[in-house]
Amino acid sequence: MSYDQPPPPPQYGAPQPYGYGSQPPKNSVMAISALVLGIIGVIPCFWGCFIFSGAGVVLGKLGQKEIRESQGAKKGEGQAKWGFILGIVGLVLGVLYWILFATGAIDITYEGNFGS
Repeated sequence: MSYDQPPPPPQYGAPQPYGYGSQPPKNSVMAISALVLGIIGVIPCFWGCFIFSGAGVVLGKLGQKEIRESQGAKKGEGQAKWGFILGIVGLVLGVLYWILFATGAIDITYEGNFGS
């Protein structure tokens, strides 16, 4: 390839390298949201873990799909994947907690001496 010839045109559907006149790939909002909700879902909040973890699972899968279909315009597939994984872990921990609570293995009684 000589320096006086222009580079070949990009193939259709191939991700464009960003350079002069093009935009860098943007982070997927769904991927970031999936990761945040997945992290919150793992924190033992027990009722809320189903809501946050479930949302992390759904947004993780939607974020992965959005990134794949963007053809390089969006990034954050790792964030979406970890949001999905942490969402699954949060759901499993929540189910395990409620099974242990229902069988009596975990007893939640708050008895304290509050000023008497």
